This record gives sequence, C-alpha cells and structure tokens, in this order.
Amino acid sequence: MIYNLAEWLEANYDIPLMGLFKYITFRAGLAIVISLVVSMVFGGRIINKLRALQVGETVRDLGLDGQKKKEGTPTMGGIMIILSILTPCLLLADLSNVYVILMILATLWMGGIGFIDDYIKVFRKNKEGLSGWFKVVGQVVLGLIVALTMLASDDVVVRLDLEEAKAMEYEIVETVSVEEAGEMVEYAYVKSTLTNIPFLKEKRFSYDQVLFFLGDNAERFVWVIFIPLVIFIVTAVSNAANLTDGLDGLATGVSGIIAATLLVFCYVSGNSIASEYLGVYFLPNSGELVIFTACLLGACIGFLWHNSFPASVFMGDTGSLALGGIIGALAILIRKEWLIPILCGIFVIENLSVILQVSYFKYTKRKYGEGRRILKMSPLHHHYQKKGMSEVKIVTRFWIVGILLAVMTILTLKIR
Repeated sequence: MIYNLAEWLEANYDIPLMGLFKYITFRAGLAIVISLVVSMVFGGRIINKLRALQVGETVRDLGLDGQKKKEGTPTMGGIMIILSILTPCLLLADLSNVYVILMILATLWMGGIGFIDDYIKVFRKNKEGLSGWFKVVGQVVLGLIVALTMLASDDVVVRLDLEEAKAMEYEIVETVSVEEAGEMVEYAYVKSTLTNIPFLKEKRFSYDQVLFFLGDNAERFVWVIFIPLVIFIVTAVSNAANLTDGLDGLATGVSGIIAATLLVFCYVSGNSIASEYLGVYFLPNSGELVIFTACLLGACIGFLWHNSFPASVFMGDTGSLALGGIIGALAILIRKEWLIPILCGIFVIENLSVILQVSYFKYTKRKYGEGRRILKMSPLHHHYQKKGMSEVKIVTRFWIVGILLAVMTILTLKIR
C-alpha cells in the first residue's frame, strides 16, 4: 500500500524521499524493522489475550526435565508470526506481483490449517487436533497451487539468452534487449521448469529431461513430474518444521536462519547483474520476494523475543505449519529446491529421526516381538534431552549447526 502510494506521490507531486520506495533494499530493511515493531508492540498484548482466553499448552508427561513447567504457557502464538509477516508485506510489497500473491496465500493457507488444528486442541479439548489427513490435504492443495501457477502463469518466467532459448525450443513469452558493456544483448523470457543444481556450473536442468523417452512430448507432460515434486517438497518441509517445534526457540531460530539465507538467494535471483555473475537463473519480477522474505526474517526474530527460553508463548501449529509451508514454497519459486536438504538440514534430520525411530520400532516388534528404539526419544532434540543435556544448550547447538548449513548453502553459489 505504501509502495503504491509512494509511487503515485512521486509521479504526481515529486515529494522528496518517495523515490526511496523504488529500491528493493530500502523496502526490505524497512520491512524487517516494521515486522520487529509489530512483534514488540503487539506481541505482549497477544500473549495477554491468549492467557485471558486460557489458550494454554497441555503438556503430556514424557519424562523430560522442566517439561511440566511449560504447562499452561499460551500457545497459538503463530498468530503473532503471521501478523508480523503480513503487515509489512501488505504495506511495502507490490501486491500485483504474482510471487508476492503466492506467498501471502501460502502464509494464510498454512496458517489457517494450523489455527484450526490448535483450535481443536485448545477449545475442543481434543489432544489429537486436526486429523493428519486433513493437514496433508491442505499441504497438497498449496503445493498444487504453487506448481500450477509456475506452469501456467506468464509472469513466472526464466531469462535466457535468446539464441539459447530458440535452440532449446523453450516457449518464449517475451523478448527484451539489454545494453551490456556498450552492446545490445537479446534475451528471452521463457516458460520452463528449469532449475539450478548445486555444485554444477552452467548446467541447464529442466524436469522435462526426466521424460526424455517421450521425445517432443516431454515438455507437454512435464506436469506429471513437476506437480508431485512440488507437493512433496511443500508437505515435507511443512511437516518437518512442525516436528522441529519442540523446544523454546528451536523452530523459530532455525527458521530465522533459513529465512536470512533465502533472502540472499531471492536478491540474487531477482537481480540481473548478481545472477549473471553467480551463474544462477535470473527470474524477472521475483525481486519482490526479497521484501516478503525480509518480513519473514523480521517475524522470526520478533517472535524469538517472546519464544526464547523460558518461552512466554509457543507458536503452535499455527506458526510451525505456516513457517514450513512458506520456506518450501519460497525455495521452489526461486528454483533452489535442490538446496533444501542442505539449508533445511535441521528440519530434515528431525524428520528422519522420527521416520527411522517409528520404522525400526515396528520392524523389531514384528521380528522379535518387542519393539526396539534407535534413539532414546524422537524427534532428535528430545533424544538429547533424555541424555541429560539442557534445553538451552540443545537449542544453541542446533542454531550453530543451522548457521553452518546456511553458510554451506551460500557457498554453493561459488563452489561449482
């Protein structure tokens, strides 16, 4: 809103400083500040309101140190995260941009599913919450929307050299001429499922290559591969973030680290000079994702103010499902989905720890008549709690690992 107003004021009245809002870096910095202010100003009020409504966490006795002290701590704090994301985004982002629209939809959609789950747990006194199948259906719908938009919208394109686009027979939406080093260079905006593969330089990979056996029909049927992949990524990351939300500040801090890294990649992908230099695809119009990701980063930092040990509020599924869905959708939109195993390594290992624990338990129960465990408890953070490690130390070490993974992810820009 402010972005559009500033654009109009500059065009019609030439008001000083309005031109600043044209710059993505300025709006991104301002978005972080506003997001933090929203968290600080309204966070306490939201927590007090949740307490007044007796929206307290019901803690099952798992035999963990300090666990019962968390009983009654307000949950559904994800409302605060969503508010801190959407407020600066609505004010500073270009709301006509397809990428921004998709991310706002992802935030509201997954936040809504998480809210329903928390509502059933808290107000209906049903500890199971929303059926797992309903959550999966919601995640599948979001993945489907993201995939179909990327396949169908002419606003979601990749810029390639015109001759290369013609040689590869990509669907050309638009051609542009750009002056570079005193010469005019022809580029094409193409519809394609092209994506970046980590550690490989100048590697053009499109998902229709998987269907090479279909010959000329491969691009026509690429949706058979692409849609299930997008759905899987959105569902997996959303669930993994949900599983990671088990200790004060853990999921919030890890998500903040991931958001900061995605902010770098959004900027690079949306900047023609940076993308050319670093050898990643330039995605026209995707620069607005820098604003949204800055809102996400500010929301995570702001919520951590209240969620750090000892937590004054828990995000609940309202926050964790939303954060996971946002991160998964963002990575796909900027075509960095193959970096998720590295960047979201904490989420991945937490998810795997549950899968391996359950699978091994069932296997040994069938084979030996008695279920055995790999870990003392899953997800992995509870394993370390069972070993006697303090909650603060576990969270801090997970953050450190998350930072190392983030640095490794950024290094993939140069290690090719």
